[in-house]
Amino acid sequence: MDEPLVDIKHLTVRFDDRPVVDRVSLTLYRGDIITIIGPNGAGKTTLIKAVLGIQAATSGHILRAKDLVIGYVPQHLSLESTLPLSIQRFMLLSGQPLAACIAALERTGVGHLLKASVHHLSGGEQQRLLLARALVRKPDLLVLDEPAQGVDINGQAALYDLIRQLRDELNCGVIMISHDLHLVMAATDKVICLNQHVCCSGHPADISHDPAFIETFGRPVAESLAVYHHHHNHSHDLSGNVVGTGHPGSATGHGECNHEHH
Repeated sequence: MDEPLVDIKHLTVRFDDRPVVDRVSLTLYRGDIITIIGPNGAGKTTLIKAVLGIQAATSGHILRAKDLVIGYVPQHLSLESTLPLSIQRFMLLSGQPLAACIAALERTGVGHLLKASVHHLSGGEQQRLLLARALVRKPDLLVLDEPAQGVDINGQAALYDLIRQLRDELNCGVIMISHDLHLVMAATDKVICLNQHVCCSGHPADISHDPAFIETFGRPVAESLAVYHHHHNHSHDLSGNVVGTGHPGSATGHGECNHEHH
């Protein structure tokens, strides 16, 4: 078997002697998409920070593959609002060549905004900019903290589709945090339900009726969200509008979203 990108064993992080992450184990390989879900205060972001190496563990250990390149997509882009900053300049701050920055922006669908201000972006555009910034280094591991934060539901579906495509193109691993369970169930290979410790984990369809999952989220995901698989016969633009249905003779630019749920 290939060497894991990240191998976490019995990781514990304590704040003021209180366990925020409690004996968590997780192994991720190239091609994996693992989504961490859980209630507020469950330790999800703390776990991600430990993977990134910016949060020290109290006990346990994290092994990272040699020369591992990590691309990180935070929840929000926090910049001083009075600081003039174009998307081009923001991307160049990564230290990568302009051609690579433009290619990453084009791949995430915001190449046309190269000269725009970072302060004038929609939620979807901002998340795609952050994703481009993470991609420009050709990461082995993509780490995303609530990647669809501030994006409408159709835009979320398109963003998760893009993440899966990038996983395939880069042959990278993906760890993401999400509260968007109804879309994540179709966007991930494995779900880890975290509430300081790992309540349950496995393929989305397998854990959806797990007693620990139901105890944490209240009822089976099939009843509360009614979605595992999210099929499109069209695509969405950055605002979530339908831009094509894929049917001969159908109009492009607008339309209703025809989803299948199982």
